[in-house]
Amino acid sequence: MTGTPAPFTADDYQARMERAARAAADAGLAGVLVAPGPDLVWLTGYAPPAATERLTLLVLAAGQAPVLVVPTLEAPDAEKAAGAPALTLRDWTDGKDPYATTAPLLDAAGRFGVSDNAWALHLLGLQKALPGTSYVSLTEGLPMLRAVKDAAELERLAAAGEAADATYEEILKVSFAGRRESEVAGDLADLLRRFGHSQVDFTVVGSGPNGANPHHEAGERVIENGDMVVLDFGGLKHGYGSDTSRTVHVGEPSAEERRVHDVVREAQEAAFRAVRPGIACQDVDRVARAHITEAGYGDRFIHRTGHGIGVTTHEPPYMIEGEEQPLVPGMCFSVEPGIYLPGRFGVRIEDIVTVTEDGGRRLNNTSREMAVVH
Repeated sequence: MTGTPAPFTADDYQARMERAARAAADAGLAGVLVAPGPDLVWLTGYAPPAATERLTLLVLAAGQAPVLVVPTLEAPDAEKAAGAPALTLRDWTDGKDPYATTAPLLDAAGRFGVSDNAWALHLLGLQKALPGTSYVSLTEGLPMLRAVKDAAELERLAAAGEAADATYEEILKVSFAGRRESEVAGDLADLLRRFGHSQVDFTVVGSGPNGANPHHEAGERVIENGDMVVLDFGGLKHGYGSDTSRTVHVGEPSAEERRVHDVVREAQEAAFRAVRPGIACQDVDRVARAHITEAGYGDRFIHRTGHGIGVTTHEPPYMIEGEEQPLVPGMCFSVEPGIYLPGRFGVRIEDIVTVTEDGGRRLNNTSREMAVVH
């Protein structure tokens, strides 16, 4: 396992806030309004102590110093954030109107990008205080804001991928047959934490017919000899995401099971080899989908080929038909085609991939051949 990376500095956060303000101006927006959540952590290093109904809002606009509006009782925590030296704190006390504190920071007739998880309560409060303003979600208005990772972010994503790979190597050593899906899922979660994850986001264990549901929650089904088992797991390490899938078989697989697994593996390889700067996100999806369709399983590939990953395990860009955003060096996303045969079994193979100057690099490197477990 790689060591702990150096922490992000106030200069790092300042550069991100300046980039966000410039991106907003380039997109014709008056600024960016960021509520507690992954965007706020990425831009400032600040995560409020808990979800709260009290307004916390980062205001960014080109030509304007960044301001973080916070409740007075939470200001001491905000002051400790790594990005705090790069911004101004403006606090408000209980009993006062937080929107009266925030309104002077905003263009009264501006259109603002707002982080996706902002509370409707707060957005409506701002709209009431400034009826001339309008808003668009960041996913719609600035979808690529966090998409291109710098070297320090790539280091963290690589470490998370390495930990997920180590988890997979270890899970191959446990018993599957005769155990519940939930027990194997518990093993996966324990291993992710053992290898440095601070947060486990999902541990999908889809055995037999449950594998035909791409997002099956690990349940109480007892895994049997002869089952195909889809494993999909990930979370956060050093604040950045992991997400990998492999499909294993309990005992020797049938010829059909091997064929389906081979089709998915070949589709995943073809999509990975298509990755390079300048092609559209949808082209990655098209390559994987064409291979699976040619093999006769096109109607059984029922989800997008991939999603971005960073400070969250799912974020833009998305590898799906209609997404014309070109790939740029530093983008990171999953490549995860699958085939799902209802009532029988499913197969999915997934790696996180980053775009390089001349192609792509996998951040997951375990074998994509079908593993036989016991």
